[in-house]
Amino acid sequence: MSTDTSKVAASNGTDAAAPAGKPTKAGAAANWADERLGIGGLSKFLSRKIFPDHWSFMLGEIALWSFVVLLVTGVFLTLWFTPSMAEITYQGSYAPLRGIDMSEAMASTLRISFDVRGGLLLRQVHHWAAMLFIASMMIHMMRVFFTGAHRKPREINWVIGATLLLLGTLEGFTGYSLPDDLLSGTGIRAADGFMMAIPIVGTYISFFLFGGEFPGDDIIPRLFTIHVLLIPALLLALIGAHLILLIYHKHTQWPGPGRTEKNVVGYPMVPNYISKMTGFFFITFGVTALLGAFFSLNPVWKFGPYDPTKVTAGSQPDWYMGWPDGALRIMPGWESHFWGSTWSWNIFFPVIVLPMAAWMVVLMLPFIEAWITGDKREHHLLQRPRNAPTRTATFVALMTFYAGFWAAGGNDIIAIKFDLSINQITYFLRAFVFLGPIAAFIITRRWCISLQRHDNEKLLHGYETGTVIRTPEGAYHEKHLPLPEGEAYAMTVRDRGRAGEEPELKKNGKPTFRAKLRAFYYDHDVDKPTPEELSEAHHHAEHEAHELAAHEGHQVDGHDFDDHRHSAIEEPLSR
Repeated sequence: MSTDTSKVAASNGTDAAAPAGKPTKAGAAANWADERLGIGGLSKFLSRKIFPDHWSFMLGEIALWSFVVLLVTGVFLTLWFTPSMAEITYQGSYAPLRGIDMSEAMASTLRISFDVRGGLLLRQVHHWAAMLFIASMMIHMMRVFFTGAHRKPREINWVIGATLLLLGTLEGFTGYSLPDDLLSGTGIRAADGFMMAIPIVGTYISFFLFGGEFPGDDIIPRLFTIHVLLIPALLLALIGAHLILLIYHKHTQWPGPGRTEKNVVGYPMVPNYISKMTGFFFITFGVTALLGAFFSLNPVWKFGPYDPTKVTAGSQPDWYMGWPDGALRIMPGWESHFWGSTWSWNIFFPVIVLPMAAWMVVLMLPFIEAWITGDKREHHLLQRPRNAPTRTATFVALMTFYAGFWAAGGNDIIAIKFDLSINQITYFLRAFVFLGPIAAFIITRRWCISLQRHDNEKLLHGYETGTVIRTPEGAYHEKHLPLPEGEAYAMTVRDRGRAGEEPELKKNGKPTFRAKLRAFYYDHDVDKPTPEELSEAHHHAEHEAHELAAHEGHQVDGHDFDDHRHSAIEEPLSR
C-alpha cells in the first residue's frame, strides 16, 4: 500500500523545518566518543539511576571521599619523599636535629614538613584521611550488617568490603612506617619480631622482606612500593567492583509506603544525588583539612631518627593497629620447644593467628547466617536491628571482643593515668575478652526482643498522647492515638515466623546441628501482630481519636465521657 506523501506535514510549524546546524567542537567530540564507546547510553542509564535517601547511606561515602583525599595528598607527598635508607647528616631548617645522622627517608620527611610550602599540612591531612578512611569503613560495615544489607544478593560486596578493610589497615601500617623515625622504626622492629615468630618459615620471611638481617637497606623502598603502587591498585580495583555491584544490585532502602523488594524509591543520580555527593566530598575534605590544620599527628621531629637502641616510652601504633597490640600485651607467655627450635605462641597467636581468624569470621558472616536460617531469598529492604536479635547480638559481641583487645593496647597508659596496677588491668582484660562478649550478646538479644514487644504495643495501642483519663474507680490511664502510616508500615514490614527453609532431621528423627542453631537463632523472637489484631486495634484507636477530637482545645468538666463506652473523666496533665 503506497503512502501519499503530499499530505504529510514538512514541519510542526508554518515554516519549513530548518536544517540541522553544525555541531560545536564539544558536541562533535562527544558524538565521536559515543559512536565508538557508547557512552551516551551509559551516561543516560547512570543519570537516571535512582538512589534512596537516608543519612546512614552517607557512611560509605565518607570512606569513598576519604580515599579520594588520600590519593590527592599522596600524589603530592610522593613527589617530595625519598624512599631510601642511605645515611646522611641532616642540614635542614629544623635546628634541633641539625647535624644528626639519619636516613634519607627521615630527612625528606622533615623537608616536607618544614621546607616545602604546605607540606606539613598535607602530611597531616593525609594521615587524618587514612584514620578516617578505616574508621568509616568499619562503621559502614557495622551499618550494613546490623540492617541486613549483607544478605543475598550482596554477599560478594560484603566480601569486597571486608577485604578493603584488611587492605586499608595494611596500607596504613606501610604508610606510617615510611618516615623512619623512632616511633615508626619501633613498629617495623616489632613487625620483624612478629614475622620471626611464625614457626619454621618466619626467619625466611623476615630475611626476604628486609633483604637480610634487620634493619637492612631495603625495607623502606619496599614498603614505599607496596604503599604507593601495589595496595592502592588493589584498593582502586576493589572499590570499582564494589560500586559496580552496588549499581547492578540496586541500592537497599528502608521499608516504607510504596517501597518493595522490587523497586527503589528515591532521587535520580542527576541532578539530585550528584549534587549531594559533590557537597559531601567538600564536607569530608574540609573536615580532614581542619583536623590536619589544628590537630597534630605523628610529629616525627619530636621522635628523632630511628635508633635500634632506643624505644619511646608509651609508644602506641595508630588506633586501627591497637587491638593486635592489645592481644599481644595480655597474652600469657606461652612457648614450646620442638626439635631445637622455640615456638613463641605468645606472639604467633595474638598477632598472626587471631587477626586472620577474626577477619575470616567477619568475611564469612553472610554465608554462616544464610546456612543457619536457610533463607535463600533476595533482600532489598533493610531490617531494623531489633528485628534480627541474634544477628545484632552476635555483631555486638564481636565489637565487645574487639574493644577489649583495643583497650588492652593502652594498658600502660591506663595504668599511669588512673594510678592502677598494670598487672590487675591485664588480668581483668584477659577475663573480659572472654566474658564480655557473652554478656554483651545476652544483653543485646534481650534488649532487641524487648524492643520488638514495645513495637507491637505501639502498633496495637498507638502512641502516647499526653491525655490522662481517670475512671470512676479512681484509676488513671493515658489515651493513645494510632501511629503515623509511614511509621506503622515500617514496623510491620518484616517476616512472620521463621524465615528460610526448615532443615531436615537426622535419620533417627532428632534435629541436626544446623536445626539446633536455627532454633536458637529465632528463639524468643516476637512476631508482629496479625491482620485481625491490627484491625481490631485500629477500630479501637479510631474511637479514641474521635473522643479526643470532640474535646480538643477546652477544659473538661469531669463528665464528658459518661455516655461513652469508656466511662471516664479526662484531666489535663497540669492538674
